[in-house]
Amino acid sequence: MSLPRTLGELRHSPFSEPKLQSRRVKDELRENLAAKLRGSGPIFPGIVGYDDTVVPQIINAILSRHNFILLGLRGQAKSRILRALATLLDPQMPYIAGCEIHDNPYAPICRRCRDQIAEHGDQTQIAYLTPEARYVEKLATPDVTIADLIGDIDPIKAARGGHELSSEMTVHYGLLPRANRGIFAINELPDLAGKIQVGLFNIMQEGDVQIKGYPIRLPLDVALVFSANPEDYTARGKIITPLKDRIGSEIRTHYPASVEEGIAITTQEAWTQRNGHKLHVPKYVQEVIERIAFAAREDKKVDKRSGVSQRLPISCMENVISNAERRAIHHDEKVVVPRIGDVYAAMPAITGKLELEYEGEMKGADHVGRELIRTAVAKTYDTYFKGTDMNQVVQWFDLGGEVQLPDTASAAEALQSLRGIQGLMEKLVKLNVGPKDTPETQVSAAEFVLEGLHAHKRIGRNEVRVFTAGEKLPKPAEKHFEREEAPFRGRRPFN
Repeated sequence: MSLPRTLGELRHSPFSEPKLQSRRVKDELRENLAAKLRGSGPIFPGIVGYDDTVVPQIINAILSRHNFILLGLRGQAKSRILRALATLLDPQMPYIAGCEIHDNPYAPICRRCRDQIAEHGDQTQIAYLTPEARYVEKLATPDVTIADLIGDIDPIKAARGGHELSSEMTVHYGLLPRANRGIFAINELPDLAGKIQVGLFNIMQEGDVQIKGYPIRLPLDVALVFSANPEDYTARGKIITPLKDRIGSEIRTHYPASVEEGIAITTQEAWTQRNGHKLHVPKYVQEVIERIAFAAREDKKVDKRSGVSQRLPISCMENVISNAERRAIHHDEKVVVPRIGDVYAAMPAITGKLELEYEGEMKGADHVGRELIRTAVAKTYDTYFKGTDMNQVVQWFDLGGEVQLPDTASAAEALQSLRGIQGLMEKLVKLNVGPKDTPETQVSAAEFVLEGLHAHKRIGRNEVRVFTAGEKLPKPAEKHFEREEAPFRGRRPFN
């Protein structure tokens, strides 16, 4: 069906229903959300782990026609959720063609559109906006001005049109009026200067604003949504009380509650579809990568106020695959299978995502990163091999056996060395890996077992990835005390 292109055609189309003529954007969001709730599909596709916590609160806020704010640490999908709100808007929204603030053809609020309808009547041209075009986002920074958000007087408009500076026709509209009849999102709200926040709540509540000292009535139809990191309130700024009072709902986001949820997010977001080689990422490698973030969020050496972003496992997964891909290209292997050694090689994707406390800074980011990987390997190893007798493998090393597994070694070369370790290959059945699997898969699984034993300090490993017998703790050294009195080095007192 072709869309009406003039006001006259619009009056004789489905867009002429009285309810649609006067419906405001929050009512539109509410009605479309209710229609989705009646169906069986997800409300916000691609948002994982919030079905029982955050999503119900967002649904309540929309049904209540609230402006709302998402509070949470970095990497908790706040911006993604806000952008997903556009899926609740109508597929097409008519407005008067050429209008900067997308005026409602049936109830225009700007002077230009009222004059145009008075002059052209039913021949007034109509244009349409898609849902994506009706979502406007602004990252708050301290240098944002009222002119950026609300608007300013444009002397060039006044000169060209012969208007007085106090005329509405001279206003250059900012981002908020341009989001009229849509959704306006501000990320990191506390970074916005207090006087700019005042301008926001004034237009939210009263619908008017002063530009360069001239009062201009702007009864905008906008759904306002915000995001903020609660720890930034004291570090960089705060949300002023009157604005906070006008935000209907405050919704707290969180990190994934389980490793499985984290894996689902990382699988969805990480770039894994590489051109060329076939890729197989073992489940235990996925778990190790995800547990690194979980371990970091609990580690005292990592700043909990800053948080550990979900981008850490995403970036780490991409680096791990790239390191395995580099090895496969070099040795002309047909399948890319990441190993635990590739996780250690992905250290640059880990250390850059961590804000360390004083103790962590003293030890260094690389040291903390290696500790986190070791902790993640140990916990993942326990999910597969807890209670499994590994004495035969450990004894092989205790009797002087050692094997080197650099992350650059080919699968064929590494597999030959690993098969010499007594009792190792038989244990891979717990990882659903057998002798019929590819050498790349067998090597990855066997190395995971050795890394797990090393993480539990049953065998040793040095920096060049040579696995050896476990380190024996030395006995405490005996202290020998001199019977002679140490010479007095200070100044003796006078008698």
